[in-house]
Amino acid sequence: MTLATGVGSYPGDDDAAYAEALRVVLGEVPDLPHLPEVPGRGAPADLTGRALAIVSELGADLQPAGWRLTDAPGIDHRRARSQLAQDLDGLEEQAAGYEGAFKVQVAGPWTLAATVEKPRGDRVLSDFGARRDLAQALAEGVRTHVADVLRRLPGVTELLVQVDEPALPAVLSGEVPTASGFHRHRSVDLPVASEALEWVLAAISESGATPVVHCCARDVPVDLLRKSGARGLSVDLTTVAASAYDGLAEALEAGERVLLGVLPALDPVTAPTEKGLTEQVLRWLDMLGLDPAEVGDRLVVTPTCGLAGASPAWARQALALARQAAANLG
Repeated sequence: MTLATGVGSYPGDDDAAYAEALRVVLGEVPDLPHLPEVPGRGAPADLTGRALAIVSELGADLQPAGWRLTDAPGIDHRRARSQLAQDLDGLEEQAAGYEGAFKVQVAGPWTLAATVEKPRGDRVLSDFGARRDLAQALAEGVRTHVADVLRRLPGVTELLVQVDEPALPAVLSGEVPTASGFHRHRSVDLPVASEALEWVLAAISESGATPVVHCCARDVPVDLLRKSGARGLSVDLTTVAASAYDGLAEALEAGERVLLGVLPALDPVTAPTEKGLTEQVLRWLDMLGLDPAEVGDRLVVTPTCGLAGASPAWARQALALARQAAANLG
């Protein structure tokens, strides 16, 4: 059976919006709901803050330029951890008795390295030792996070952990700006990039969950992600380069999940129809020579990216359309 889910983020700016997001997710994509993120609540709830709440042993604090590693957790880091715990409490309450697959999300090691600063400034990306320490701390934190989610939701039959890597293509191509903005950080070699990903993805697998990597950039490094241990790939089907198609097809044929982003992440002028969405996916499968009946149970229909910038009405409608299109695919 083809499933549907959201990428992660949801509109809103307070805890009431999170509770509503959770209700919508559980109601609209009941076969693969996910832990929603509401970054409008502030930096402790954004992509980076959420991941730092999971990171083990390292401290961080929020500076005018963004998140920075520190000797001990600052007030905003403690707030991020407290907010995540409260969100999981809400999940445990609203999803009590849930049985089936479930998904959580966390920023990946390279996106963190590209967005978090070292104690003395500039990105963690610029320092080999600092980015190694951050990646390993993330891996250990993910182990604890997975165990916590599975404890709270004992009926989960498969836990997908989506590792968000929007900055990975820029890291690989040397396009991440330095703190001054006048220069770019050096590109990271593929073996080095793979090693950090392997630590995090292996930690997910060893914890009994399925590692999925999400990247909505055009130049998704599919081969690198699969070789690093990803057992699922999440892409924006409307923009991903044709050069990635073979790798996505190989993933499906190997029994791995592919999450296809087909719904606009922002309110469209004209909303797509479930028929149009279904035909879009079928045309893509046909182009790859794949039989929907054979790979449909590995497909997941999603929006193209997070829905934080959408209206609440479109966010709900997008998830509903994803579910309807998935049902049409069998």
